[in-house]
Amino acid sequence: MSGTDPDEPPEPRGTLRPTSAGALTTCVVLGLVGGWGLHPLMSRLTGSPPLVSWAQALAMVLVAAIMVFLAWQTWQTVQVRGERLEVHQAVNRLVLARACALCGALVAAGYLGYAISWLGDASAYADRWILRSLVAAAGAAVVTLASLALERACRTDGGDPRP
Repeated sequence: MSGTDPDEPPEPRGTLRPTSAGALTTCVVLGLVGGWGLHPLMSRLTGSPPLVSWAQALAMVLVAAIMVFLAWQTWQTVQVRGERLEVHQAVNRLVLARACALCGALVAAGYLGYAISWLGDASAYADRWILRSLVAAAGAAVVTLASLALERACRTDGGDPRP
């Protein structure tokens, strides 16, 4: 015996793999199809396509900035200074990173698909919606990249931190 209580269940161990390329690709394909199809579908159903405001585009840029900062700060803490995050902090950041990576890919592709749906449209507003959609898509793409960086920043050697 190594001094452990036989009635105590063993400490759960496992590994968490990084977000897969397949999951990201699926989100991108669904986003492109959904964004591209939204314009004609809503035009038929309501008579006007959905509008993309600057608030939507800038919200994506704001979320991107937050994720970049969090990834950088986590990288500095874990990888550069070699400090360990509290367990709940690490889990929260990993869950946030995974969710934002997948949602960011879906949203970026959705806005890109919506921008593509406006190409060749003779509407006076087409250029506006394309520009705003592209800014939102770029912001969401940065959210995805920063989330993948955050996920990587949380990685440790897997050693047991207990004394």
